[in-house]
Amino acid sequence: MNTTDIHASRERIRDVLFLAARIVLGVVFIAHGRLKAQDVDTAVDGFEASGIPLARLSFWFTLCVEFGGGAALALGLALPLVGVLSAVVTGGAIYFVHGDKGFYVHEGGYEYVLVLAFVSLVVGATGGRLALDEALARRSALWARLTGRTGTGLPGS
Repeated sequence: MNTTDIHASRERIRDVLFLAARIVLGVVFIAHGRLKAQDVDTAVDGFEASGIPLARLSFWFTLCVEFGGGAALALGLALPLVGVLSAVVTGGAIYFVHGDKGFYVHEGGYEYVLVLAFVSLVVGATGGRLALDEALARRSALWARLTGRTGTGLPGS
């Protein structure tokens, strides 16, 4: 196997790993949204009890990011925006819900939510070639600029 073949193999593996990461992360966000949507009033009460400002509006924003953003992550659509919005939602969860409970998730801490925030940012900034953003960037210079895609599977100018 020559250097070009090795590089191509690594690229394919990277793309499949980004696809898998996007799907797993998207499913996790959708699952969390589904839990909240099962009992909206109780979830809004929980937002209020946690001191989240504009609890009802914040709840609906969170739900939209978790459902819509989760689906967009899995599809690889609008990744930079969705990555940031997902990090904002999880950052809010750290600040308002988990931050004062310590680090470890088994104590109610922010460990797990912190991982979700940073993985959201990484996936949003990269995403791989097996993403709708990549296909759209190949067809539209405007989409390429909006998403920071080059049409080659790599973020760039």
